[in-house]
Amino acid sequence: MKVEQSKRTIDGWVIPPMGKLKEKAQWVLVFGSPAMLTDQKSLLAVQAAYPAAQIMGCSTAGEICDVHVADETLVVTAVYFEHTRLEIAHAEANHIRQSGFAGEALGRVLNQSGLTHVFVLSDGLTVNGSELVNGLMRQLPAKVAVTGGLAGDGVRFRRTYVSINGESRPNYVSAVGFYGNHLKVGYGSVGGWDPFGAEWTITRSEGSILYELDGISALNLYKRYLGDEVAGLPASALLFPLSLEVPGADQPVVRTILAVDETNGTMTFAGDMPVGARARLMKANFERLVEGANTAAKISRGENDTPADLAILISCVGRKLVLKQRVEEEVETVREMLGPAAVMTGFYSYGEISPFKPGVRCALHNQTMTVTTFTEI
Repeated sequence: MKVEQSKRTIDGWVIPPMGKLKEKAQWVLVFGSPAMLTDQKSLLAVQAAYPAAQIMGCSTAGEICDVHVADETLVVTAVYFEHTRLEIAHAEANHIRQSGFAGEALGRVLNQSGLTHVFVLSDGLTVNGSELVNGLMRQLPAKVAVTGGLAGDGVRFRRTYVSINGESRPNYVSAVGFYGNHLKVGYGSVGGWDPFGAEWTITRSEGSILYELDGISALNLYKRYLGDEVAGLPASALLFPLSLEVPGADQPVVRTILAVDETNGTMTFAGDMPVGARARLMKANFERLVEGANTAAKISRGENDTPADLAILISCVGRKLVLKQRVEEEVETVREMLGPAAVMTGFYSYGEISPFKPGVRCALHNQTMTVTTFTEI
């Protein structure tokens, strides 16, 4: 397995040269701001550099390249597998209610002999991440894990894109399946937020749309706690996500708001908000956020003594807002855990997809650092 990486700013390529792998590259990841990801000149250059590769990627709320975090860049990571076959599938999801069907469509295409892992990138605003994951899992073997994330648009929450072989499209989901027994994939997802305040019960919801907590308008109740931050909704809600305890789930999950509807008094989240789940507000603990990133990397490494060749880091935009100028500390702690060999790429997202650890059911998360490592033996 060989990996090479390039990076482009509005002024040009700053980590050249791109294309040493040329026709050998089978898979290319592109992560960039919406403006950079829809720049046709840049995408054509990637296609020309890697003419035989399947290219996939998404827009972001910040790009990760090695231990650096930046905005308004395009990070290109090309991969050559010596012994691993891959298959890429795409599905359209024009409405949030189509999320589960999109996941099933992808799963049907990828469920082939020898499948070992699926990596997925999705539109971050028109897709219910929980239903997407559920749809995928209905079609995939139980032993196959799914990791990935939801595209971002900074803190604007207007439009996100998924890149498919040189074309960036809204309302799409792209997934890649890996086949064969030479690829070892590790993964871990950890938060680091602390719950506070009263516990509420979701009494009215529809999928990812939350109407009532304890029989009271959820939006009005939420605003009571936001104070001066209300004017900044929905972006300010990233600082105060909800922790959900869902009956029957392995452990609590975190949900952040993607949109608010003042007329109907509702909030739309990145994943399901099931009736009967118990919810609490959460706040950031700086040290625990960084510690969480380190733990996610440690879990992804597992007992594997062979250094990872590639690590994909997907962290929530809310963590970036909290960490601010120190955001690179959570990326640096992943590097410390994985060692110097792995090429690191990734992005800040509107949602992360992963099991918490091996052996646990895959789920959509918010406010976590999710690390997926690839090693070919």
